[in-house]
Amino acid sequence: MAIKSQDIKNGTVIRLDGKLQVVVEFLHVKPGKGNTFMRTKLKDVVSGYVVEKRFNIGEVLEDVRVEHRPYQFLYMDGEDAVFMNQETFDQVNIDKKMIVGGDFMKEGDIVEVVSDTSTDTILTAEMPDKTVLEITYCEPGVMGNTATNAMKPATVETGGTVRVPLFINQGEKIVVKTSTGEYVERAK
Repeated sequence: MAIKSQDIKNGTVIRLDGKLQVVVEFLHVKPGKGNTFMRTKLKDVVSGYVVEKRFNIGEVLEDVRVEHRPYQFLYMDGEDAVFMNQETFDQVNIDKKMIVGGDFMKEGDIVEVVSDTSTDTILTAEMPDKTVLEITYCEPGVMGNTATNAMKPATVETGGTVRVPLFINQGEKIVVKTSTGEYVERAK
């Protein structure tokens, strides 16, 4: 399928130089002199690299149709994570490196899997933005130590490591931002 450069928006997936790119940012630029153009930031679906690219208005690009479907994480099989499609109950294996936030994924989590509809190729899988995890190991917390922004490493139930404030203790549940692995807050 073809799409004109002026019709792209955030989330549009295009094929450029044989690679699938998702538009993460775009800007319609109309300089005082010269032709109008689109300034975009494109993220490579496979590698995750972000590049800036400029397109002239009216330039024809190859549009790729993608599907976003919920899959439930079942278990790890070596380096692959095994998921079940929530609609058809089919099981698929996805390399853990393709999963955004995979270090914070536990059994039963629902992950959004993005696939190319023309080839049924799985492009990427994304955890929800935030998840609640229990701390399985960290140094003991110190009461009243909230004045500084000092952080300490803590291991969560999935085996991932998160930097948490000094007052957090082992056994507590915390909210983690899956894309960056940052501590957000104590779970309520």
